Amino acid sequence: MDRFTEMQAFVAVAERGAFNAAARALNRSPAAVTRLIAGLEARLDARLFLRSTRAIALTEAGERFLVEARQVLAALAEAEETARGAHGTPRGTLRITAPVLFGEMLLAPVLRDFLDANREVAAELMLLDRIVDLVEEGFDIALRIGELQGASLMARRVGTLRLVTVAAPAYLARAGTPETPDALRKHRLVAARGLGDGDWTFRNGERSIVHARAPALSVNTVRAAIDAAVAGFGITRALSYQVQPALAQGSLVEILASFETSRIPVHLVHPHGHRVPARVRAFLDFAASALGQRAAPDNRPFP
Repeated sequence: MDRFTEMQAFVAVAERGAFNAAARALNRSPAAVTRLIAGLEARLDARLFLRSTRAIALTEAGERFLVEARQVLAALAEAEETARGAHGTPRGTLRITAPVLFGEMLLAPVLRDFLDANREVAAELMLLDRIVDLVEEGFDIALRIGELQGASLMARRVGTLRLVTVAAPAYLARAGTPETPDALRKHRLVAARGLGDGDWTFRNGERSIVHARAPALSVNTVRAAIDAAVAGFGITRALSYQVQPALAQGSLVEILASFETSRIPVHLVHPHGHRVPARVRAFLDFAASALGQRAAPDNRPFP
């Protein structure tokens, strides 16, 4: 078997975590994939996977080789596209990552529309609430919320978000509506990790106001915090798009809007490269337009 086929099989096993799953993806038998990996390990004189009866995992050598293998396969696919004169025609598999709720609520519908319009493109959308190394993990595009760090990625700004404070009407009727951040000291707070566990920053003109109080309830997902607020348990904070459905339905209302913090940018990012594959360029243009339509005319918050 040639080196390309071995490398392709290795990446498939590493990404899917199982020989059977990789075999299905490659339309080969599990035995054939096993032989490819064995041949690759013999040629490299290195063990790439740790195998047990229940799972497989990459060795340290395997992790290093995975980074290089993904880059080689991506470069080969790009070269083939160019040689076919297809650099301007979107095709191939697009790998995208985004935060979970943003991906579910906003990006996934845009991606479906893009695939409907580009039938030669397939896509894999991984929703992860962590910063992903695009090159190391083999992604084409990531959606990032917040200020970008470093200059290793190309970025396209697609909108901004607000951090909003919300509560259920029933809770406010029972406990009163706070008019200032200081008034929150008398209220029951629900904090989602990653959005400030009790330390909430507001602004009064140019002055920052930090409200620090242990929350009555701390949860590890924004959805759980929003559900608690909708149920009338207390007051929570979330990004504007995360609570937009509840605000539209009236199950939550925004409070302390005059103390809103600065807006949070949203970007689509991708690795630097001499030639950006057609599928990446096409999706960036499509998604920037589609997401931008969900922002106000001056590129303020998504709904």
